[in-house]
Amino acid sequence: MVSFRMASIQESTTLKISAEAKRLNASGLDVIDLGVGEPDFDTPAHICNAACRSINMGDTRYAPTNGIPELRKALAEKLRSENKLKVMQDDIIVTPGAKMAVFAAFQALMEEGDECVLIGPSWVSYEPCIAFAGGKVVWGEVDEEFMPLDLAAAITKKTKLILVNSPGNPTGAVFDRNMLEEISDLAVDHDLRVISDEIYEKIIYDNEHVSIGSMPGMEDRTITINGFSKAYAMTGWRMGYMTGPKDTMRWVSRLLSHSVSSTTTFVQMAGVEALQGPQDAVASMVSEFRARRDLFVKGLRDLGLKCAMPGGAFYVFPDASEFGGGDKFTDRLLKEALIAATPGSAFGPGGINYVRLSYAASQERLKNALQRIEKMLG
Repeated sequence: MVSFRMASIQESTTLKISAEAKRLNASGLDVIDLGVGEPDFDTPAHICNAACRSINMGDTRYAPTNGIPELRKALAEKLRSENKLKVMQDDIIVTPGAKMAVFAAFQALMEEGDECVLIGPSWVSYEPCIAFAGGKVVWGEVDEEFMPLDLAAAITKKTKLILVNSPGNPTGAVFDRNMLEEISDLAVDHDLRVISDEIYEKIIYDNEHVSIGSMPGMEDRTITINGFSKAYAMTGWRMGYMTGPKDTMRWVSRLLSHSVSSTTTFVQMAGVEALQGPQDAVASMVSEFRARRDLFVKGLRDLGLKCAMPGGAFYVFPDASEFGGGDKFTDRLLKEALIAATPGSAFGPGGINYVRLSYAASQERLKNALQRIEKMLG
């Protein structure tokens, strides 16, 4: 027996594929795992050292539900200076992973039957979070570069939210200021709320990151979500954060107090160091990701796969329609080339012809993957 809401939740495709890749590697097969959304770099040493110091100082007890003051203060300074958001320390909530922030935001804002617009292929966990909140997804169409097309057509009388994820997963698409202004105008005109997932904001190549919450009219209708996992290679540390209107944050805090209680105390101290310490490792990581992107996109195109150039994150989302579609191509990659990837169908109906490949792997492994794909395609 299981509740209707629990039964509506699908297993995470990306985590399932990653687990299968690990199982095959453990059996002795050399599987190239390009399915998981995780930087392959180590967490910078100064961040690890800060966590160790915090543990040794006895910071192993419960933290306040909304986060320790030191981290919330540092986050407020970051959001004001980098993102141009008008926030104070008390407006910020620290969460055990940005995924928990996404989940909590949907629970706080959606009523049974409300609709949320997802723009084209979108991260696998958005739709289950919306379903668990009793809501429904309406898909906004995108062009070949994964930019929104006539987003107004997706808005109905039941629309409550628009989800913005830029840079985006799985496409790597980056919305420029003009595009975000169009979305914000729609939100204001239709009195909608926006959840802006900015977890990849620092992994951006040819554009400036813009937070939609900084735009006119958006301050009181935007929940901005971010975290440390991608920018600082801290996926296993599980730490995200969010900010938004005070009345919404109050209910989010209540939900967290009755569920996760708080984010690990000494991990939060590491977060302070991540924000205030040297940023060289971030710049170095992004530079390497750019080189990998250029190598991988060129290689896939040379093999006959149509592939948009991602503006951020660390994914490519090539069109496999000429090779049987995304599901078939992904299955062939694993069985014939020992490459783990994620079928585009996991990211919504607009992704059915695509496959997501992460280039969070060394250039040597990416070259090896291209060689395997070439051999597979004959």
